[in-house]
Amino acid sequence: MLPPLVGIGLKPAHYRDVLETGPDARLPGWLEVHPQNYFVDGGPPHRWLSAVAERYPLSFHSVGLSIGTAQGLDEDELEQLAQLCARYEPASVSDHLSWSGNADDRYPDLLPIAYTRATLEHVVEQVARVHDRLGRTILIENPSRYLAFAQDEMDEVDFLDALCRRTGCGLLFDINNVEVSCTNLQLDPEAYIDAIDAALVGEIHLAGHATEWHDNRPLLIDDHGSHVTDRTWALFDRFVRRAGARPVLIEWDTNLPDYAVLIAEAERAGSIMARATAAVAA
Repeated sequence: MLPPLVGIGLKPAHYRDVLETGPDARLPGWLEVHPQNYFVDGGPPHRWLSAVAERYPLSFHSVGLSIGTAQGLDEDELEQLAQLCARYEPASVSDHLSWSGNADDRYPDLLPIAYTRATLEHVVEQVARVHDRLGRTILIENPSRYLAFAQDEMDEVDFLDALCRRTGCGLLFDINNVEVSCTNLQLDPEAYIDAIDAALVGEIHLAGHATEWHDNRPLLIDDHGSHVTDRTWALFDRFVRRAGARPVLIEWDTNLPDYAVLIAEAERAGSIMARATAAVAA
């Protein structure tokens, strides 16, 4: 398991920073990587990851299983993920409640699914297949959504809750995605936060997003390319005051900042969580 500390998403630009050993080094509590970037046998990516793995707990945050695909998850991706897990024994493995293609094509995106009973049965089966192959349970991340399906039969919180309870998987709770989805679908993000069963949450993600305006309404785009917003910080504070400390990740994948900016976001998350934990204890 990951420690209840704040980590960062590791990018090659910051390899040397996280391996710093000086007395003034500002270091994260753990590191997340996208395993698909290491689906090779050797070379520089594995030399760096091996060095990092000697010093930090690792989280593998997969973006390629396509658990929601109608024809079933991507078996090649699953096999490569299983081999990488055997090589590095990460503290946590996760993927998304989404789909990224069909039997013939794959798309570089995480597309939403309909929240129906039939879809739930399908996703339960796919998550079970992942558990069987990896020999461990995984976390599933709540998605960012830009529309809702007319055929939805339940809300997102109920779908996630049922998925976790039926498969034994945990929830990777992305609070930026709550802000994005609730803004786009005109839902109440505080009510969403309060409805989540904290016992299911194995990890929290915090990130920034872009905003477009259409017909005087904002459309939030989950691009992980900026500072965490004030709204997301407030939602994070609201959740951890109820739930207590969890592993937390600062997720920044585009417009990558200097390491000092990234670690400052992690330190802010740590301070909020420490205050919230103290308030829970009091």
